[in-house]
Amino acid sequence: MIIKRGNVVSHAGAIEWGVGKVVEVTDLKATIQFSDGIIRKIASSHYTILHPADAASFVSPADSVAAPKVRVAVKRVKKVKPVEVLQAA
Repeated sequence: MIIKRGNVVSHAGAIEWGVGKVVEVTDLKATIQFSDGIIRKIASSHYTILHPADAASFVSPADSVAAPKVRVAVKRVKKVKPVEVLQAA
């Protein structure tokens, strides 16, 4: 398979990634955005495990209705050193 920008592919060894769209190709690697939302770089030596996929099956992570991740700030409590109390005699 010839890998070109815009191709829609699936990775035979990682079905859970979903279908991916090739966003960049160099002599050494292809950058592919998969449906799971992660952009992965695949070495040209591993192109044989990429298979053509139906273009209609690619769902861009930006188009999906997944809930946004919300980070919650946690306030740290400062540790206070104990103070020695001197008693007058």
